[in-house]
Amino acid sequence: MQIVTMPEYLGRRFGGERIRMYLSALSLLLSVFTKISTDLYSGALFVQVCLGWNLYLSTVLMLAVTALYTIAGGLAAVKNTDTLQTFIMIIGAIILTITAFNRIGGYQNLEEVYLKAIPSKIIPNTTCHLPRADAMHLFRDPVAGDLPWTGMTFGLTILATWYWCTDQANLFVLQVIVQRSLSAKNLSHAKGASILASYLKMLPMIFIILPGMISRALYPDSVGCVDPEECVKVCGAEVGCSNIAFPKLVIELLPSGLRGLMIAVMMAALMSSLTSIFNSSSTLFTMDIWKKFRSHASEKELLLVGRIVTVILVAISVVWIPILQSANSGQLYVYIQSVTSYLAPPVTAIFVLAVFWRRTNEAGAFWGLMVGLAAGLTRMIMEFAYPPPRCGMLDPRPSVLSSVHYLHFAILLCALTSGVVVLISLLTEPPSAEQIKNLTWWTLTQEKPDPDIPLQKVSPVEESTEQTPNKIQILPYASCCIIMLVSVGVFLRGGETERRGTCGRGVGGGSSSRRTFCGSQSNQAAAAPNPPVIHSIRENPFWARFCCINAIILLCINIFFYAYFA
Repeated sequence: MQIVTMPEYLGRRFGGERIRMYLSALSLLLSVFTKISTDLYSGALFVQVCLGWNLYLSTVLMLAVTALYTIAGGLAAVKNTDTLQTFIMIIGAIILTITAFNRIGGYQNLEEVYLKAIPSKIIPNTTCHLPRADAMHLFRDPVAGDLPWTGMTFGLTILATWYWCTDQANLFVLQVIVQRSLSAKNLSHAKGASILASYLKMLPMIFIILPGMISRALYPDSVGCVDPEECVKVCGAEVGCSNIAFPKLVIELLPSGLRGLMIAVMMAALMSSLTSIFNSSSTLFTMDIWKKFRSHASEKELLLVGRIVTVILVAISVVWIPILQSANSGQLYVYIQSVTSYLAPPVTAIFVLAVFWRRTNEAGAFWGLMVGLAAGLTRMIMEFAYPPPRCGMLDPRPSVLSSVHYLHFAILLCALTSGVVVLISLLTEPPSAEQIKNLTWWTLTQEKPDPDIPLQKVSPVEESTEQTPNKIQILPYASCCIIMLVSVGVFLRGGETERRGTCGRGVGGGSSSRRTFCGSQSNQAAAAPNPPVIHSIRENPFWARFCCINAIILLCINIFFYAYFA
């Protein structure tokens, strides 16, 4: 059995189907609220700023071009163009950042010009038009800060654990984080790719956040508008236009040729993301939900259902865009983080407890998820029912909304879920031995074959007389996340794989003594088809050290940035 997704791991760890069904439904819910709708909105906003088109006309254009893009080239076109798009975007972002800094006189002037970026049309007797005095600091006031340091340190850690470790809907689709690692040639390639992605992940601080601040400084009347009528003229939203900061820079600062190339690449990247989400969502529904009710459904039926589900999800996402546009003071990043804070922490709590606490059982995990979902949905519904007040208006929201930051709520929600899981697990039967063997951190075992036994010296006749077959155990998928956090990126296909029969492969470096030994079969099975090749997880020592050194360097760079901007 192989474990390659979060629902599969929890299904084997706890047994039953209800947790897996819940996670599949939650993934679809999050796809609508935080992926499809936000991608459509951001892409349409980019088109609107560049071409001046209506937001919904731009949305329809995005959907039409994405459909043609996928049908004409398929997923291969998406995968093959991603690398080229990445390099072009990085080059374009470097040129844009250098140009923007030259426009304000260098980094040393950034704080000064940003704090002076006040729109010409303001609302009297208010301060909402003033830039935040703590804009250059990551550690902000835990009570009055828009991004309190307690929430950023602990709340965002909970959300990051969910996103990087458990947000994989299905093996059979192109998932951005895990699935592309699974296509690597070996473990070193997967780790190296994850480390490279981590280096790239630091670039938004330099090439997106800082240019965004420059955009506010250069164009305060559009990016920093506070008057509802003025904001509607600029971006079509009354609550603010901060979302147009980056496309505004692209349009205003880049030369014509590079501007067009940058726009094309940004749109292609958004379409690539949409294509992946469409395929993952439809496959998730058909394989994890529809097949539970129609186990004998034909391939044609599954394909049709998947397409219908995609259309439904897109329709819901388009309808959701006006709500998204006016939510959280019109800040897209805040919207995504807040919705995730209401739905994701229970999954993080279940995942961590499942891996590190053997006593966690199915009843505790399920009711922990249900209590967490009820609390999270209640907060989310209240958030949309009582939106933040506009500039100059009194705050009529309940104190649970106005006084408890969404990142602080994520901490409380994770703690609440963990408490329910622990309580119910202790009051009910413990999990069986099969539900914890090789499925928790403390019960993990990995039997290694003897590398000194060459394959040609193994006698099939002698081996067939043994009662205990040799095993190769590949680390369970659950532990993949923990190792990924330690070594900055590992992919391991989980589960316990047993093979009988002679099979051997040389492993990296060309050494004949390094073999993956899988045992043997009796003579009666000699005519059987060859079993699938089991790839070793051993690494070339040079590349293993290279990846580890880069992981340490990456960690040091992140600590430096964290301390410098604290």
